[in-house]
Amino acid sequence: MVAFLPSRPGRLADVPSFTRAIGGAESNVACALAAAGHRVRWVSRVGADGFGDHLVEAVAAYGVDTSAVRRDPLRPTGVYFRTAADRGTDAHEVVYHRAGSAASAMSPQTVPYEDLRSTRVLHLSGITAALSPGCLALMRDLTRRRPGRPLVSFDVNHRPGLWRAAPAAPSVLLDLARGADVVFVGEDEAAAAWSVRGPSAIREALPEPEVLVVKQGARGATAFARRPAHSPALAPDDRPAPARAPTPDPAPARDDRPASAPASAPAADVVVSVSAPRVDVVAAVGAGDAFAAGFLGATLRGLGLAARLRHGHLMAAAALTVPGDLAAPPGAALADRLAALDDDAWGRLHLGPGWTRTGEDQEVRTP
Repeated sequence: MVAFLPSRPGRLADVPSFTRAIGGAESNVACALAAAGHRVRWVSRVGADGFGDHLVEAVAAYGVDTSAVRRDPLRPTGVYFRTAADRGTDAHEVVYHRAGSAASAMSPQTVPYEDLRSTRVLHLSGITAALSPGCLALMRDLTRRRPGRPLVSFDVNHRPGLWRAAPAAPSVLLDLARGADVVFVGEDEAAAAWSVRGPSAIREALPEPEVLVVKQGARGATAFARRPAHSPALAPDDRPAPARAPTPDPAPARDDRPASAPASAPAADVVVSVSAPRVDVVAAVGAGDAFAAGFLGATLRGLGLAARLRHGHLMAAAALTVPGDLAAPPGAALADRLAALDDDAWGRLHLGPGWTRTGEDQEVRTP
């Protein structure tokens, strides 16, 4: 989609002007991965209009292959407007104009599965499932387990506003997640959608994915990975390596056991928790997509669970320290150096605006 970002904080009614940018969960992940040096193809539909031209050109500028993007002469490119407030607060407003958009016309008929088989990782989002019955049918088709399919990654991305006409949305998203190999879900959205609280309880509700990543906001993230080690979603060096656990949530939850406690996890699971670094937040948007890109990029490199989580946190920090959804990722050498910090140094890491431009001869700011 084309995103319109506010020129200043405040209600949409009070914002005098907006800056045009690009947005959308899957395209955000594609751009972040391509900017980090991975080969990425974006598959979608946009209108045969000026916004469609801008979107395709802007995504391609990140190094993404857009040859599979189809232009729809009958339907417009989707757009949305948002405020600068954190999505998790009542002050956040977002207005979508994508009903009847080109992307909403995606279906198993317009996006043949054969066009997607040649990839190593296929990343999907629950947002797409909400756009139309055709899009939901496409998501069901792509998450259906079949021989020879690529590694299927699914970000739940529960957006209640998109599902007002579909009260069964929570069960739909749960079914789609159960068909994926790697699943990303926020602890807060799991509670809102499925009334499941705590990483261990979420894993109990989602035992099927080989890797489940529970994002815990500023506290960090917990990953569950199923053995055996030769699983395509689990690198051979994955093991319960020591890592700093996220700071406990001050609010009591029904599942108050430590996030890394294996007691309620499947017996074969490896469970790793990694805290998020301190970040001076400029805009609390785009972090989830960036985290997924960092985690998937490290997965493609065959890194272990703790390293994947750290790379996810670093990419999220890059997004949090810029005004828009997309940010220049840290260079590979810088990201690898920070991801390799010992636990104490990682716990002291403090990242602010411009940190991705820190040279190799400089130290990233710590308290």
